[in-house]
Amino acid sequence: MPERIEVQVLAAAVVAQNTGAGKPERVKQGIREAALLSLSFCAVVSALVFLFARPLLTLFIDPGEREILAVGVHYLRVEGVFYVGIGLLFLLYAIYRGLERAGMSVVLTVISLGLRVALAYAFAPHFGVTAIWLAIPIGWFIADAVGLIRLKAALPH
Repeated sequence: MPERIEVQVLAAAVVAQNTGAGKPERVKQGIREAALLSLSFCAVVSALVFLFARPLLTLFIDPGEREILAVGVHYLRVEGVFYVGIGLLFLLYAIYRGLERAGMSVVLTVISLGLRVALAYAFAPHFGVTAIWLAIPIGWFIADAVGLIRLKAALPH
């Protein structure tokens, strides 16, 4: 998803430049526009992955491998619908870098990955592989929530 990455680079630059220039309204406007663009792109990708999970997988897996395809389609449809969560998380990483608070990106990564592992470990024995797949976006969304809550205090006034 190179478009999402370019939006992140642009967002970090807009945030950094306008923070340095003492223009907090432009910082907020840049964040809003980057969020709209990034999250819209991720929503479209989520829909495409959900709708075309099987054809996407058959690019890599022989169509005769029905069981493997069934598991792969289930995975893409469970996790793929939540790409907005990772899109927002990557955007938050960029925003915090632009605000010269790159340490917050590390905190959000630890939250996302740590929760993913903990939730998968705790719930997989009871709910199977679907619990592992759901642990990924749950980690994203909790890290997103923490990042958004902390962002209010981090933004220039």
